[in-house]
Amino acid sequence: MTLKSELSNVSRETMERLRLLEDLVAKWTPRINLISKRDRATIWDRHIADSAQIWQFSPEKPETWADFGSGGGFPGLVIGAYAADENPRLQLTLVESDQRKAAFLRQAVREMDIRCQVLAKRIEDVQPLAADVISARALASLPKLLEYLQLHGKESCVGIFPKGRRSNEEIEEARRDYRFKVTATPSITDEEAAILQISEVARA
Repeated sequence: MTLKSELSNVSRETMERLRLLEDLVAKWTPRINLISKRDRATIWDRHIADSAQIWQFSPEKPETWADFGSGGGFPGLVIGAYAADENPRLQLTLVESDQRKAAFLRQAVREMDIRCQVLAKRIEDVQPLAADVISARALASLPKLLEYLQLHGKESCVGIFPKGRRSNEEIEEARRDYRFKVTATPSITDEEAAILQISEVARA
């Protein structure tokens, strides 16, 4: 069974949004390099399914979600596609400092008809977002992500961060400066990767 077929249990509306995202990424990538040439043929496994699994770790009906370094829309636009059907009141914010990628994100938000704001700023320059959930994919080391979580998350905020083979090393590195609760779940798209759920973050 392919990962694409594993997504077949989503609603028709969600699947239509995900297919539209696939088309938009293919259309924009030659101009602004949203994903690599190698990944174009495997976009469902490499990017869409990889992002969709992040949604599965969402707390029950969060009100605010911030995605940092949203780039080509992964996972942010995928989160938006799911939320439009399953949690339509979610306030989703995508933060992307690259102006061209931010333009793509805004266009995708309009065409996918999802509830979302796009901020074309550096994360450090954004006013605190008080998010219930913060996600980021292939953006920064875990210590840096925890810094962002403390800046932009509520006290009860949950961070959902996919990490590769160095996930355990990054956890140990982060523990030098932070106390936190972490649950690591194996990724369905990469046997060497894990999805980290981080909560109760405080400076050590």
